Amino acid sequence: MITGEIKNKIDGIWTTLWTEGNTNPLTNIEQLTYLLFIKGLDESELRKEKDAAFLGLEHTGIFSEMPADLTDIQKEYWPKMRWTQFKQLPAEEMHQVMITTIFPFIKTLGGKEDSAFSKYMKDASFMINKPATLQKVVTALDSISMEDRDTQGDIYEYLLSKLQTSGTNGQFRTPRHIINMIVELMKPTPEDTIIDPAMGSAGFLVSASEYLRKNHNDLFLVQGLKEHFHNTMFYGNDMDTTMLRIGAMNMMLHGVDAPNIEYRDSLSEDNKDAEKYTLVLANPPFTGSLDYESVSNDLLKIAKTKKTELLFLSLFLRILKPGGRAAVIVPDGVLFGSSNAHKAIRKEIIDNNKLEAIISMPSGVFKPYAGVSTGIMIFTKTGTGGTDKVWFYDMKADGFTLNDHRTPIGENDIPDIVSRFNNLQDEIERKRTEQSFFVPADEIRMQEYDLSINKYKKIKYEQIQYNTPQNIILTIEELEKDIISNLSLLKELI
Repeated sequence: MITGEIKNKIDGIWTTLWTEGNTNPLTNIEQLTYLLFIKGLDESELRKEKDAAFLGLEHTGIFSEMPADLTDIQKEYWPKMRWTQFKQLPAEEMHQVMITTIFPFIKTLGGKEDSAFSKYMKDASFMINKPATLQKVVTALDSISMEDRDTQGDIYEYLLSKLQTSGTNGQFRTPRHIINMIVELMKPTPEDTIIDPAMGSAGFLVSASEYLRKNHNDLFLVQGLKEHFHNTMFYGNDMDTTMLRIGAMNMMLHGVDAPNIEYRDSLSEDNKDAEKYTLVLANPPFTGSLDYESVSNDLLKIAKTKKTELLFLSLFLRILKPGGRAAVIVPDGVLFGSSNAHKAIRKEIIDNNKLEAIISMPSGVFKPYAGVSTGIMIFTKTGTGGTDKVWFYDMKADGFTLNDHRTPIGENDIPDIVSRFNNLQDEIERKRTEQSFFVPADEIRMQEYDLSINKYKKIKYEQIQYNTPQNIILTIEELEKDIISNLSLLKELI
């Protein structure tokens, strides 16, 4: 999370764009992302050039060879495209270089027409129309050091948080610390194939990529694993082309060269994926309701429903390989809903697969734009059952206040959740009165597959001794005497 000087600079950039008349948060995030991408592209090339020079090797980068199909004006501006040159230009020339040369170049990434980035950049527009505004924004961005990958991610996350000011866009981001917790619980491996079928800005995929860089950095020394990381590990679907652009840029800014990001209605017949992925990380839409005709028939076999949150659970079971794992955020209604469809999907996960954990989250986690209570379901696709007991955890604090302001506080259950989930063998003796405990699968079946933690949690009541009414009255009388006495003393002093 960014604070202090960097936060003030980003807020200043935001104000500059807002003042120009760009009041749509998504549009502003897009425009800033283009500039962040250009800056990051040059920094990446400078690092590669430095490494090649140190090793005495030739380096042919994306700026090394001028494409043959450039116009005369583009040829003139080509040497000024790199951020190190671009940032020093006068306002008018900077704007011309951006419009005529840089933006057309990044829309195709130097000719890579099939990349996820260029695919969704085709209908993109550069909308900072005033040269002076562009120069202000470029100067402000240049003053922020983003070589640290965490800082770069924090800045991007902070930009995405601006979406909360405009609920009409329908884009609700999952808080980054919740995403990171889920990724830490699931521990992605270099061999995993990971998907988020409702990816938004690709937060789960980015977090998974960062986890692998931190914990499995040696994968980049193995050519096969390195290729897998950049080309065949990460998959994401969404139905909003703006978010696909932002998601693709987010992935590339975090060092994933060719993420597999597609415009797709994951619940429709067009999605043919089956037994393809080893890990699902998702926070699918909660409030959607679809017509049966628009939903893949395969998904209706488990539970005939129009509710997207249930259909997505059916989808996860279909697209996972046997042995594949899922960690998904669901509204509380999924855990205890009494309709046939609610019970059917829970029964399928418990009886025919392996439900491992339910983590109940407080309702303020998604504030200020949503107050719904949610939980995290963690399960493994087996097709043959395997649920013997389910681990429940009652999260009460996530490190932030649970009101609209979401300011940092000391109370935070996330480290405890991660620690306990990684040592489930120590949880077996925990009592139902504690914050986490196991519940046998047979007991859950007896409760009609209800997965609400309140169904199984026991409250420990402590007997409190109160004073008798007579003693309370005597105390009040003594206090009254003290007040009268002190008033008398006060009068004497006046």
